[in-house]
Amino acid sequence: MLTSEDIQKLLEVLATREDVREIKTELTDLKETVHELVTAIDRLAKVVDDLRIEYAAVVMKVDRHEKWFHQIAEKLGIKLEY
Repeated sequence: MLTSEDIQKLLEVLATREDVREIKTELTDLKETVHELVTAIDRLAKVVDDLRIEYAAVVMKVDRHEKWFHQIAEKLGIKLEY
């Protein structure tokens, strides 16, 4: 049979209802934080992808301009050096 001392020892190591409530609250807060982080990462990934697309467009434009410069130089008889 359990003595009151045994029960007291068990109460010291077992979680109380308040402990469980506190854990649930912390878990809810953690879930919200993770959700906010995932949302922030998604926004960042979209910005990075937009920048990648814009960078590709700029590179194409620079290549086109370089081609035009070479065509103009050829017509003018100028040798372009890098």
